[in-house]
Amino acid sequence: MISLFDLFKIGIGPSSSHTVGPMRAAARFADSLLHMPDVARLRVTLYGSLAWTARGHATDRAVILGLAGEKPDTMDPALADSIVQSVTDRHLIPFNGHPMPFDPETDIVLDTTTIPPVHPNTLQFEAFDAEDRLLACARFCSVGGGFIVPEQATETATYAQPDMPYDFTSGAELLTRTQETGLDIAGVVLANESVLRPRAEVEAYLDQIVAVMMDCVEAGLHRSGTLPGRLNVRRRAAALYERLQEQRRSNQPSAHGIMDWISLFAIAVNEENAAGGRVVTAPTNGAAGVIPAVLRYYREFCPEYSLDGQRRFLLTAAAIGGLFKLNASISGAEVGCQGEVGVASSMAAAGLAGALDATPLQVENAAEIGMEHHLGMTCDPVAGLVQIPCIERNAFGAIKAINAASLAMHGDGAHHVSLDQVIRTMAETGRDMNHRYKETSLGGLAVNFPEC
Repeated sequence: MISLFDLFKIGIGPSSSHTVGPMRAAARFADSLLHMPDVARLRVTLYGSLAWTARGHATDRAVILGLAGEKPDTMDPALADSIVQSVTDRHLIPFNGHPMPFDPETDIVLDTTTIPPVHPNTLQFEAFDAEDRLLACARFCSVGGGFIVPEQATETATYAQPDMPYDFTSGAELLTRTQETGLDIAGVVLANESVLRPRAEVEAYLDQIVAVMMDCVEAGLHRSGTLPGRLNVRRRAAALYERLQEQRRSNQPSAHGIMDWISLFAIAVNEENAAGGRVVTAPTNGAAGVIPAVLRYYREFCPEYSLDGQRRFLLTAAAIGGLFKLNASISGAEVGCQGEVGVASSMAAAGLAGALDATPLQVENAAEIGMEHHLGMTCDPVAGLVQIPCIERNAFGAIKAINAASLAMHGDGAHHVSLDQVIRTMAETGRDMNHRYKETSLGGLAVNFPEC
């Protein structure tokens, strides 16, 4: 089981595996050098997908911020530009309390030739003394959702947890735990999480995650202008919000008005993400708008809404996201966007069904439907930016999630394809997918968009 504290991380945009993970890795490397006074120079090498999309996904910025001591969950996004600009202009980085020579143009190396042996999102940190002798070297893999793993370590060891009362590593085992205990899926997850920390702390974290998600929605609803990057994509959420509000005021709702609101919520979040704002990896930044949009739909449009239901939503979603992380991947660089928006849609479908008191079988069915209809989705960000098609893709993922939950709850939970089977299929599809369609911007829309 993967803890929801690991699955839902507070960070900054635009990418969990290309921004949040590298920033955490850089900060960890900086911390490891605290007692090395002879460090005089640093070098960072990005490989694979990190190198191909370093500029568009802000990996270069993330590395600078991490080496400067910033952490994605605590830093003020408004300060990021000034920190990075200062390092770029002065060729000095604030490193463990003193300025260190650092020129991003030469000290961040984009290696698009070497194939990393373990994971496509690999980065290497090196520290040298004044005689240019290597003092320390560390290599990390950014494996999706902000997770970082030392290259020599196995992922499963990283996710190891203390003995849980109701541990599960598959959908079938999860359903068995509900049958054995009489608990719903959220209850199983809450019981397990309460072994790691007091229940009150778990519930407080759930409420904090919701608060950050809703703050992100609100910020996106009220900000206009152009997103960063050479595409000059205009923000749409604020104008769409005004139009939908006008429809409400005039009492002339459209037949598909609720769908418009759901899309709006997702677009608002992902415009904030694209601008480097504060978001929650759910399970990734590229898919950060799906769960907040469906959760906002639950709060504003479902009469069954309650605080308890809101918490059950996230607990249930965490169970499903953990299964994908354990048994497949949530990294676009590894399996394409099916591992990001597809997983987010599956999580949101399950979460909504759980919040609406669906049976465990119906929840599992909702999660399966949510992923089944994202299988094969590529990750081909235009210009390497988390904007086209990423922003709209979150809106469609949210709507699919609600449809999946509805379809599942109209049945009795019986279905032909299990969640475990669709997870296995997603992993196999990702392995078969050409690397050009896995967050490299080397194929698909990224090369067929005429302005690029």
